[in-house]
Amino acid sequence: MSVTTTAGTKRSEEELRALAAEGAQLDDTDAVAVARWAAETFPGTLAVACSMAEGVLPHLISQHAPGVDVLFLETGYHFSDTIGTRARVADELDVTVVDVLPELTVAEQDAKFGSRLHDRDPALCCAMRKMEPLARTLAGYEAWVTGVRRDEAPTRTGTPLVTFDEKHGLVKVNPLVTWSLDDVTAYATEHSVPVNLLMFDGYPSIGCEPCTRRVAPGEDARAGRWSGLAKTECGIHT
Repeated sequence: MSVTTTAGTKRSEEELRALAAEGAQLDDTDAVAVARWAAETFPGTLAVACSMAEGVLPHLISQHAPGVDVLFLETGYHFSDTIGTRARVADELDVTVVDVLPELTVAEQDAKFGSRLHDRDPALCCAMRKMEPLARTLAGYEAWVTGVRRDEAPTRTGTPLVTFDEKHGLVKVNPLVTWSLDDVTAYATEHSVPVNLLMFDGYPSIGCEPCTRRVAPGEDARAGRWSGLAKTECGIHT
């Protein structure tokens, strides 16, 4: 996948770093203004990452960037409700859903590494099924938008609004960084945005089915991810 700016080429790293610094000065409580800035600053070179817990972020960005690419990491291990939400987002919102696929199918990975690698080496599984495919895909963009929020977990409390993503070499925008889960659900209700039914069944953070459990009252939103392991992040945002 390759994209270009209206000038015909992607901007240099120096230019992207300057744009990230500009975006960092925006009001982190005004998600609409941040979305508008991202759409106007990166026309045709912007991607939205979405786990399909809901379609709030794709909806927000598409109001300013109709048809924007929405990247869905199709790991092969998703809940059926997640696949259903992906279909609704693609059908109901003015976006282009892009399935980001790993090099190996689940069957090929099982044949090479043994079945249920996610139980034995979840870091390797995430690296092959999430991190590498995403990095490969993001190489075609100047900026990406994520739904990371500071209230989700202790590992995310310092998340910046806009930054230069050193790992992927592009600008990273987090418009919902100051939002709560209640803010997300309120936006979804107000705008009739698709929501994964698991969100109403104790899954405030939804990942691959083998590695996600319901969250108990009082736990942080990501407590159900890789439960019982020291691992709390797949590595994309750390």
